[in-house]
Amino acid sequence: MSSRRIFARPARFAAIAPYVWMVLFFLVPFGFVLKISLSQTAIAQPPYEPVFALTAGWEALTAAFAALSIDNFKLLASDDIYVFAYVRSLTVALTATALLLLIGYPIAYGMARLPKRWQAVAMVLVIVPFWTSFLIRIYAWINILQHDGLLNQILLALHLVSQPVVWLSTDSAMYIGIVYSYLPFMILPLYATLAKMEPVLEEAASDLGAPPWQVFWLVTFPLSLPGVGAGVLLCFIPIVGEFVIPDLLAGSNSLMIGQTLWLEFFTNKDWPVASAAAIVLLAVLLVPLLLYERLQKRQLEQGR
Repeated sequence: MSSRRIFARPARFAAIAPYVWMVLFFLVPFGFVLKISLSQTAIAQPPYEPVFALTAGWEALTAAFAALSIDNFKLLASDDIYVFAYVRSLTVALTATALLLLIGYPIAYGMARLPKRWQAVAMVLVIVPFWTSFLIRIYAWINILQHDGLLNQILLALHLVSQPVVWLSTDSAMYIGIVYSYLPFMILPLYATLAKMEPVLEEAASDLGAPPWQVFWLVTFPLSLPGVGAGVLLCFIPIVGEFVIPDLLAGSNSLMIGQTLWLEFFTNKDWPVASAAAIVLLAVLLVPLLLYERLQKRQLEQGR
C-alpha cells in the first residue's frame, strides 16, 4: 500500500474539521443574526417579528419570508449616530493599531536578538498579564488613572505637572487601556517572524557597506512584513468591536460601535437594528481580511 493511500483518509478528515467548525459556529449563528436583522421590532418574546415556525406550515413560512425587509440597514445609513459610531470605531482602531506597532516592533525585535536562553524568559514576561482576569486588569487601570491615582502621584513627584491630570473618562485613558491589553497580540507574531530570520542576511548587508538604518529598512522590515500583517489584523479587528475598555475608561459622549450594539440589544431591546449593525460591522472587517489573504496568496505564488 502506498504512503498516499495510508495518509489520504486521515488528511481528508483533518481538512473536514475546520469546515465543520466554520459551519456550526459561524455560518449557522450568522444566518440567525442575518434573519433577525431583516425583521421588525415587536413588543413580544422574542422582541421581533416575523418568527419562523416550522410547524405552522408552508404558507406561514412563505408569509414570514415576505415580511422580511432591509429597513434596518436603511436606518443605519441614514442615522448619524450609527455612522459616527462606525467612523469613531475605525479611527480608534487605526490609531491604537499604529501605536501598538510602534511600541511592539522594538520590543519584538529586542526579544528576537536576545540569547536563546533569555528569549523564553522574555516570552513569559510578555504573556504574564494574560494569567489574570481581563476585567481585573482594566479595573486596576481605573485605580491607576484616577484623580489621586499612582500615575498622577508619579507625575507630581517628578514635578512634570503642577496639579493632578484628569485621565479617566477621556480618550487618552481608553488608548492606554487598549494598548496595554492588546500589546501581546502585536508582539508575539512579530517575534515569531523576526526570530526565524537569518542573521546572515543583515550581516551581508552590513558587509556591503549599508548603515544600520538601511539594513533595517531594506532587509529586516520587508522580511518581517508577514508578522506585521498578522499583528495588525490580530489587534485591529477586535479593537473595532471593543466594548469593555471604551465603556470603563472613555467618556460617554462618543460611542464606539460595540457600545452602540450593547445599548440596542440590552437597553433599547431593538434586536433587529442591533443585528443589522453587527452584520455591517462584519462586512467592514472582511475588507482587511480579504486584502491580507490576497497579499499572502501573491507572496506564495512569488515564492514558488
